[in-house]
Amino acid sequence: MKEKISIFKIVSMIILLGLTVFFIFPFYWIASGSFKLQDVAISIPPEWWPSKPILDNYTKLFTPLTLRWFFNSVFVSIATTFLVCATSALAGYALAKKEFPGVKIIFMIFVAAMALPKQVILIPLLNLITEFGLMNTYYALILPAVGWPFGVFLMRQFSQSIPKELLESARIDGCGELRTFTNIALPIIKPGIGALAIFTFISSWNDYFSQLIFSNTPEMSTLPLGLAALAQGQEFSNDYGLLMAGATLASLPMIIVFICFQNYFTQGVTLGAVKG
Repeated sequence: MKEKISIFKIVSMIILLGLTVFFIFPFYWIASGSFKLQDVAISIPPEWWPSKPILDNYTKLFTPLTLRWFFNSVFVSIATTFLVCATSALAGYALAKKEFPGVKIIFMIFVAAMALPKQVILIPLLNLITEFGLMNTYYALILPAVGWPFGVFLMRQFSQSIPKELLESARIDGCGELRTFTNIALPIIKPGIGALAIFTFISSWNDYFSQLIFSNTPEMSTLPLGLAALAQGQEFSNDYGLLMAGATLASLPMIIVFICFQNYFTQGVTLGAVKG
């Protein structure tokens, strides 16, 4: 039995190692290519490790406009993540632990809204943003993503794991609704908020479609939009080293966010699997 288990572990480790290399290699290739000259980056056979690393690609990349794109992406993603987590946690808690007329219908509406693609609501949303004069502003890039049905659904599922006895004890001790939520419910659903923060940040950072529609000047563009425009501007003479440097810069914030929240993410997925 021990021999079978050891063989199973060895095979599992080999498979996991292979998958790790498979998923990490594209990022490694892009990151290493950002330190190569143009002719080296596209050479055949490829140079697996830059023998003469350079910083010219990053020097050309870090222009005032590119830094503005980076700031726009960071600001929009952080603000969206904070607002989505705050509103979703409150709404999910209310749907899970509050009894009021129509609570099940409201939850069903949120679940049904998850099936709607963004393209379906694009025209009415664009009309609203235009009528309120929010076009080409940070509000247009942030507010449409705040009411994320998936966030409410996820936090509602986590809020169901809160023991009713704790909430009743808090009310007996004189805690109001807000204090009960912040002192009792919030620490319990914190792993779910961490998981939602990762999902929201990545979704907002990569939301090329909405950002393309709601921003129409270079100064309000985000990093994905800017890099796409940069690639289109080099249609006949692609500078692959420069594009790889931009792709590396665009991927770093997502990696940092995942590393910072990975413990919450693991706890959230595990708790959701057990409690869901």
